[in-house]
Amino acid sequence: MSRRAGGPAGPDGLVVVDKPSGYTSHDVVARMRGIARTRKVGHAGTLDPMATGVLVLGLGRATRLLGHLALTEKEYEGTVRLGQTTVTDDAEGEVTAAAGAGTVDPAALETAVASLTGDIMQVPSSVSAVKIDGKRSYARVRAGENVEIPARPVTVSSFTVHGVTRETAADGTPVTDLRVTVTCSSGTYIRALARDLGALLGTGGHLTALRRTRVGPYGLDRARTLEQLEAGLEVLPLGDAAAAAFPRWDVGEEQARLLGNGARITAPPLPPGPVAVFGPEGRFVALVEAGENDGGRRTRSLAVFV
Repeated sequence: MSRRAGGPAGPDGLVVVDKPSGYTSHDVVARMRGIARTRKVGHAGTLDPMATGVLVLGLGRATRLLGHLALTEKEYEGTVRLGQTTVTDDAEGEVTAAAGAGTVDPAALETAVASLTGDIMQVPSSVSAVKIDGKRSYARVRAGENVEIPARPVTVSSFTVHGVTRETAADGTPVTDLRVTVTCSSGTYIRALARDLGALLGTGGHLTALRRTRVGPYGLDRARTLEQLEAGLEVLPLGDAAAAAFPRWDVGEEQARLLGNGARITAPPLPPGPVAVFGPEGRFVALVEAGENDGGRRTRSLAVFV
């Protein structure tokens, strides 16, 4: 349940924004600082300027949820263009090769998509925010450096092609556009999936459109445009946000007091990852996880909210 934000101390909770194209995630944060009248705003999971869709913002104490929320599963809708390669792996970058893709063999496409599904090793796009020796990769590329980013494990739970359209690019290259949906783990680059799909097919490929439809439990049905939020800011309260995003553990008054002081206490078997702890009367107390050094028998505090 959402509420209208207000009060001199500023609101605590999450705001789910439908990010417009052309805005960086930092642009949205800056705009929200003005809307919510608070400096304490952060975001969970960056979206490229070209991309639209779900961007989760935290206000006030909810900023402490963001690092944990950013690790949850995400869903996207996008368009992959086969036949051209770009320096950024998306439509914002200069075309570096144009092998063309007037036709694509359906069986080869199915095989290539399958090979990019599941637990895979992915090399992030070179024009990205990945840090190499303390410096952003995109900054090194713009400075003229040749950047090599090591592959990292990601999980692509599903990668589905919903439509195939033959087009002619602005430079006259015959291309094939694929409408796709992807469900994946945090840290997966959809641009890199487009690049790698094109490489497997021998055509080259890049992303021409991307819309994030879900971050963890928060989908487009909860998202509001910046204009809607300016007309009436709605904030998902801190406790409701935690209950929606993480497994819940209800405790008694004494356990709530101890956990609220950051103490480690004996716990029942907890699921892996962050767990939201609620005290009497549904009061959100803390995020905890099972301890690693004692077989998960005692809690480890991640963030305290009382």
